[in-house]
Amino acid sequence: MAGFKDILGNENIIDHFRNAIKNDKISHAYILNGEKGMGKKTIADAFAMTLLCEEKGEEPCMKCHSCIQALSGSNPDIIHIQKDKPTALSVDHIREKLVNDIGYKPYSYSHKIYIVEDAELMNNQAQNAILKTIEEPPEYAVVMLLTDNAGAFLPTVLSRCITLNMNPLKDDVIKKYLMSNDEVVDYRADVAVSMAGGNLGKARDLALSENFSEMLGEVVHLLKYIDEMESYEVVAAVKRAQDYKYKFSDYMDIMMLWFRDVLMYKASMDANSLIFRNEIVTIKSQAANTSYNGIEQILEAIDKAKVRLKANVNFDIAVEMMYLTIRDHI
Repeated sequence: MAGFKDILGNENIIDHFRNAIKNDKISHAYILNGEKGMGKKTIADAFAMTLLCEEKGEEPCMKCHSCIQALSGSNPDIIHIQKDKPTALSVDHIREKLVNDIGYKPYSYSHKIYIVEDAELMNNQAQNAILKTIEEPPEYAVVMLLTDNAGAFLPTVLSRCITLNMNPLKDDVIKKYLMSNDEVVDYRADVAVSMAGGNLGKARDLALSENFSEMLGEVVHLLKYIDEMESYEVVAAVKRAQDYKYKFSDYMDIMMLWFRDVLMYKASMDANSLIFRNEIVTIKSQAANTSYNGIEQILEAIDKAKVRLKANVNFDIAVEMMYLTIRDHI
């Protein structure tokens, strides 16, 4: 758990919660909306810990009994509710953990805070079960619905909650964090940041994953030498790609970044803005030998492969067609 001061970005949401605590204007129901990895749980936990902190400041003191309990995950008045099935928060689970429990006063502190993770997994029946609770909540109750899809909620639920939308972080902020906190090397940080779309959690997952590191090395090696490959070598590369089948969207995103670099260098002759700067010799050569139309054809082939794989087209066929298009244009 972290305090508000330790959270990167989303200052507007943090200020909202700080002001609510400072002015004693706590809503009984919040929706924190943003894709997985953007820090919804971190902010919800910081809010809960600050609200219950015995020092009553705008940051949790990290020293009082309430904060110590929160840090150890044992504060009885901070209740985390997680899915009870692989793809669902059942109505029975919601009733047991929230609806039937909320009538009991806080065990030790001023508020009782329910943090519902993956709240979009509640079906209509489960949402209707909490509706009366958030329409007429006890004075001490706070319900926080964390979701990556606020559109999954019933209009009646949405209308009774304050919705706060998470914002992506700037690339330079994420890169600095990866390099200083996780000791990720410059080149690998650039690739992870470019693929994360402002999502720190996703960037960290990518940058720290050994599987991702292997995948990155495989893609770079392939794209450096694919123009020299015979057909049987292309087939062998397809077989190796099977190792990344369930992460192949990331595999193709790395390819996209590579050819973005080729295109940018062809247009500007400037290596400073490249992600794969340490592969400048190959990037420069491919930029010189590939036409703008050829690069466009390659990017379209990667997009087509994505669409085909989503449509469950045979993996080997879709990937081989993509590889051959790339080979034929560089």
